[in-house]
Amino acid sequence: MKVNYVLNTNQSNMSSREIMEAKGFGRNDYNGEFRDPVVKRVVQKFRDRSDAGFIKYGTTLDEERTTKMKGLMKYLIDIQEELMDAILYIQTAQEELKEFLDEKET
Repeated sequence: MKVNYVLNTNQSNMSSREIMEAKGFGRNDYNGEFRDPVVKRVVQKFRDRSDAGFIKYGTTLDEERTTKMKGLMKYLIDIQEELMDAILYIQTAQEELKEFLDEKET
């Protein structure tokens, strides 16, 4: 039986994982081992990012979608903005690497 809890996350001393589990989210239903440690690390990063988003916004993407908090156009704008940021990070990393390699040559 699933029990719904109402939590005020601003006043709670619970960890993000505890809050999510109390609301019925964030449970790890996969009890097996990962063949690839890289996959395991990436999955953990997804979990950590989900927890951080829940703490920041007080909701999950699933709740946001199913309660129609945000429409399709807003999701597309968010994706576009995130990809634009990613391009800027790539450019910055390339410039940093180029400077590093140029310094090593001299």
